[in-house]
Formats: sequence, C-alpha cells, structure tokens
Amino acid sequence: MIVFDLHCREDGTRFEGWFRSSADFEHQREGGLLMCPQCGGGQVEKAVMAPAVGRKGNQLVEKRPAQSASAKAVPMDAQPQETAVATMAPLSDEAKKALVAMAEIQRKVLEKSRWVGGKFADEARSMHYGESEAQPIHGETSIEEAEQLIEEGIEIAALPFPVAPPDAVN
Repeated sequence: MIVFDLHCREDGTRFEGWFRSSADFEHQREGGLLMCPQCGGGQVEKAVMAPAVGRKGNQLVEKRPAQSASAKAVPMDAQPQETAVATMAPLSDEAKKALVAMAEIQRKVLEKSRWVGGKFADEARSMHYGESEAQPIHGETSIEEAEQLIEEGIEIAALPFPVAPPDAVN
C-alpha cells in the first residue's frame, strides 16, 4: 500500500488516501472515483508531500538551550510519543451520519454474502456463465481483473469500506 496526501481543488481540503500503487491512484482519479471527504467534490489531486528523511549517523546533534522553564530537552534520536497521521478538517455531523449509515448497509449486505477471498474473479465468472449457482459473494481481486470482469459483462461493485477476511477478524 502507498499513502498519498491529497488535495481538493474545490475547497482546499487536504486529506490522505491509501492505494495499491500510483497506477491505482491514477485509475481511480481518471474514473471519477475519488471524492473530497469534506465537500464531496471530484477535483482531487495529489498534494505536495515532504519526504521523511532521517538524520545521517555521522551528523552532530546540536544542543540548544531550553526556551522556557517548562520545556524539556529531548535527544534528536528519541522516538516521539505520538505520531500525527493526517491533518484533515473534521467531518460534519451529516457526513458522519452518512458514513455510519453506509457502513451499516454494507454490514447487512455482507451478512448474506459468502467470502471467497482471492478467488473472487473465478467465482464471479463461474456464476455468470452458469457453471455454478448464482449467490452473493465478496472477496479480493486486482484492478486489472475487475476491469476484465466488467468488459465481459459481469456485474461487480467495489465495497465502500475495506473488509477483513473472516480468518483475520478477532
């Protein structure tokens, strides 16, 4: 997985997105699948990202005096207590309610669906061509394989929220 900082050109919101690859990001962007979490706009692009470059081992650590009585001296190589994940405007109450409702709908749909894991494309084809009984399934497949299924006329849909395999759930 790769994490990109993203930027909405419509309202300026910055947020992060996780993708399988740069090509996956481009495919989703070109397909209109990326939306701003704040305004719902589709003008999403990569934001400028600062690389996280560590200090060289041969560099001297500059010791600076504490700026206030409450400040503590922390060695340069000390691990931070907390890590900032992303800076993003808080979601509105309406957006939160919508996400909760979507998650609940997905949960109910998946209760009646069978997990097929990485065999999703094979199972979908088998049902489409009448080789096995049609039933709701969910699983994993590559973007390329999903595109091939669609080209064959097999109806599929991406789930809005990630799903953990049943054997990986506590």
